[in-house]
Amino acid sequence: MKVTTRCFAVALGLALLAGCGGGGGGANVSVAAMGVGATATVPTPALPPAQPSAGSPAPPAGGAPAPVAPMTVKVTEVATGLDTPWGLAFLPDGRMLITQRGGQLRLRNADGSPVNGGADQISGVPAVAAIGQGGLLDVAVDPAFASNRRIYFSYSERDGSNPNLNGTAVARAELDATNRSLANLVVIYRQSPKVDSTAHFGSRLVFDRNGFLFVTMGERLLDTQRGFAQDLTRGNGKVVRITTDGAPASGNPFAATAAAQPHIWSYGHRNPQGAALHPVTGDLWTSEHGPQGGDEVNLTLAGRNYGWPVISYGQEYGTLTQVGEGTAKAGMEQPLTYWEKIDGSVWTPGTAKSSIAPSGMAFYTADKLPAWTGNLFVGALAGTALWRLTLDGNTVTSRERLLADRGERIRDVRQGPDGWLYLLTDSSNGKLLRLER
Repeated sequence: MKVTTRCFAVALGLALLAGCGGGGGGANVSVAAMGVGATATVPTPALPPAQPSAGSPAPPAGGAPAPVAPMTVKVTEVATGLDTPWGLAFLPDGRMLITQRGGQLRLRNADGSPVNGGADQISGVPAVAAIGQGGLLDVAVDPAFASNRRIYFSYSERDGSNPNLNGTAVARAELDATNRSLANLVVIYRQSPKVDSTAHFGSRLVFDRNGFLFVTMGERLLDTQRGFAQDLTRGNGKVVRITTDGAPASGNPFAATAAAQPHIWSYGHRNPQGAALHPVTGDLWTSEHGPQGGDEVNLTLAGRNYGWPVISYGQEYGTLTQVGEGTAKAGMEQPLTYWEKIDGSVWTPGTAKSSIAPSGMAFYTADKLPAWTGNLFVGALAGTALWRLTLDGNTVTSRERLLADRGERIRDVRQGPDGWLYLLTDSSNGKLLRLER
């Protein structure tokens, strides 16, 4: 195994402010050349008047945090040669499960090296529709893994009678780590209906504190499909909450709503590819792809409507046209923060927006990187960076773009049991990176 390291200084005192656009003015602050540890401070522009539903967060705003001492962080490539890795999960003993979008599930030692002398692939994974953005996606370990050996994974699944149709599915299986195999596999949930599309499958898996499983699902991209994100009878653009057997979780908000799918937790999503449970409140937070601009982080609460495609901070691809009716509407939630430019700079009205394409995300709760404790980290695909968000309760107070000079698409972000941050990079020669003090 080839291991390389690289050190950089992270200037934590300066960061991009949370409010980075939304129709207000803007300062001429360039952050296009930002690299590792580079920061810029951007004034918060005026935001359009919002009409959030009762209890929803206000449109993003924030102020610069007090300066703190720089922290030196080392980036270690603990594994290379991964074929388009997508999801990462840690077993209780520190070993890692890594999914590859082509349909392979791999078992790695705690140091990132392959088990079994390199023959680390786990057998028994079901066939996946490895088309476009589809394939084997996220992986999660049961909270009671020590006793039941169960793992869960999401993937794109073809329809049995029409292979042109596909959708997100979730399977459960028992892991035999010694023999690198899965047993008693059962598909516990399927997005319905399946669609003839190769994009926007979601899909992150997160256990809540009651042992129920959140599953994020995309609206399938097509113009003919995206409006169904507002339709409670369909699985497009939803977050669902299920039991480990796949039944609707108790307390789901639409269980008594006529014709609604009872698994649904929230709706009006576009393509949420990041999800994490807040370590204090236990609330679900998600990151979501906008179209051309308008990428979001949301506090994803029961029964709430997150607006797609009625409201958005994004534009229709290849145009300057605003998506939907505007950026706010009564009864629809505002994001906690959003991006309108790929580098986090302020958008100039009348120009094209661009996307960071947020993917995996994680709250950092350990003390190995003390200046980052309590921060939220979001990977960026098109934006080829790791974003650090500082928080005051549910308010994003600052943002910092890290690792941009590496030019790598960050697919997943996890806190390891050793207290360091782990990242997966998205390429045919993907890497597992570890951020250390």
